[in-house]
Amino acid sequence: MTDTATTGRALPHPEREQIRLESVLHALSDPMRLQIVRELAAEEAELTCSQFDLPVTKSTTTHHFRVLRESGVIRQVYRGTAKMNGLRRDDLEGLFPGLLDSLLAAADRQADRIGDSR
Repeated sequence: MTDTATTGRALPHPEREQIRLESVLHALSDPMRLQIVRELAAEEAELTCSQFDLPVTKSTTTHHFRVLRESGVIRQVYRGTAKMNGLRRDDLEGLFPGLLDSLLAAADRQADRIGDSR
């Protein structure tokens, strides 16, 4: 499925039925991508790519967002010139009940344990 924004640009997203557990787990296995998902979950709103303060280059950040989008973890849509990112919580919960909340809770516990405030 693709979303067409007001500018006519569309980004490819897997349909809900196409989302695979191994792709989701792979996407969330990277610390930067997990940080992005944690921030989206905490905000419970769409965020632009520039709202994330990641300690990597712009091209690496773009790669991380693409992996998350192609795995079905996030949805990206253009609104004007801004690329908005939203967590596909409903799709993930419908396919893998409790998985996202369990992973986010585990990430929070790990951050507390190792002193990482992200």
